[in-house]
Amino acid sequence: MKPYANMSASELSALKNELEEAFSKHKAKGKKLNMTRGVPSDEQLSLCNEMLTCLSAEDYKAANGTDCRNYGGLDGIPEVKKIFADLLDLSADEVIVGGNSSLALMFDNVAVNVSHGVRDGKPWQSQGQVKFLCPSPGYDRHFTICNYFHIDMIPIGMGDDGPDMDEIEKMVSSDPMIKGIWCVPKYSNPTGIVYSEETVRRFSKLKPAADDFRIYWDNAYGFHDLYESKAVIPNIIRLCEEEGNPNMVYVFSSFSKVSFAGASITCMASSKSNCEYIRRRLTAQTIGPDKLNQLRHARFFKDSSGVLSHMEKHASILRPKFKLVSDMLQKELGGLDIARWTEPKGGYFVSFDSLEGCAKRIVALCAEAGVALTPAGATYPNSNDPKDNNIRIAPTCPPLAELSEALEIFCAAVKLASAQKYLNA
Repeated sequence: MKPYANMSASELSALKNELEEAFSKHKAKGKKLNMTRGVPSDEQLSLCNEMLTCLSAEDYKAANGTDCRNYGGLDGIPEVKKIFADLLDLSADEVIVGGNSSLALMFDNVAVNVSHGVRDGKPWQSQGQVKFLCPSPGYDRHFTICNYFHIDMIPIGMGDDGPDMDEIEKMVSSDPMIKGIWCVPKYSNPTGIVYSEETVRRFSKLKPAADDFRIYWDNAYGFHDLYESKAVIPNIIRLCEEEGNPNMVYVFSSFSKVSFAGASITCMASSKSNCEYIRRRLTAQTIGPDKLNQLRHARFFKDSSGVLSHMEKHASILRPKFKLVSDMLQKELGGLDIARWTEPKGGYFVSFDSLEGCAKRIVALCAEAGVALTPAGATYPNSNDPKDNNIRIAPTCPPLAELSEALEIFCAAVKLASAQKYLNA
């Protein structure tokens, strides 16, 4: 089939009628398929089932003698701190272990800065209208945190090597009310891009007008490579130290898509000075974390090499799903000039761009045919996609057969919405 742009009005009209008839057949099947969130599949979760029984009645002490059944150990048991530190190429005293949600660590950090300021500085809530820079398309949950605290969000364009650093440098250096930026540096959500070394170095060299500006470095997919050739990003904490900005960055990491999404462990890493401050704050916040869960993870993975070996098993499950997405999109939409999409080497998503003004229509059509997708616009602050063309495809959870069915309906919706767009132009 030739590109839609090269078709006559009569050809497009005939095509639209044909596509509408075909789409009615999809709707009549009454499917219920879900690609809304990037969650692990049952097969992935089952890889860790041994963790449920790996502790015995006598095995409850950490390496330093801590009784994991009891209070204490605010920032993590030594074994787990070392695993995270080795994975992130840091020292253990630069790591604070959290519960099962890194998002909770981010929320908590923003909340404290709003109410008490950065390291007991002037609270953000008393300074005026706080702003965050938001590389877009990006992670909707980051934007939700900003909305909750009434923080203005400024979209920043994304390129193949990361966000627009010229714009970031200009804005951060000139506006003292810009207090932070959200970053997903490796296999970014949803585009799958990896920040280049130059981009990371430019982050470390930022000269913010606000002395309480912080980089929120959400390394959510740091271990989620799909292929043997693994992407590597520079150590932002070390680079910030070299540039005289040791306290400017918070790094977040998670095992939510490594072990059990509902019972994993996470960490926040930063300068030793920042971590010392956070440990003091934790004494007012908690009497102790779930150390038995930390111990389970330590016993199961043993060390950082065990984590990376485990993630190779994840990759073998996910590779066929990402290949299926790529193959089906190319087969159904290639050469039509109505869409483009990413082909990530890791992470959990494929970013799909339709013709302008079509994303909401495509998502609505898919819903009519029983395929649930992330809402159109969710990848932009305030769900405001200025071009209404970005859709996040989450292929990880459905079995291959269901994923194939969902993609067939998705491609049919894209073709129909595109034909309608051209005819209504």
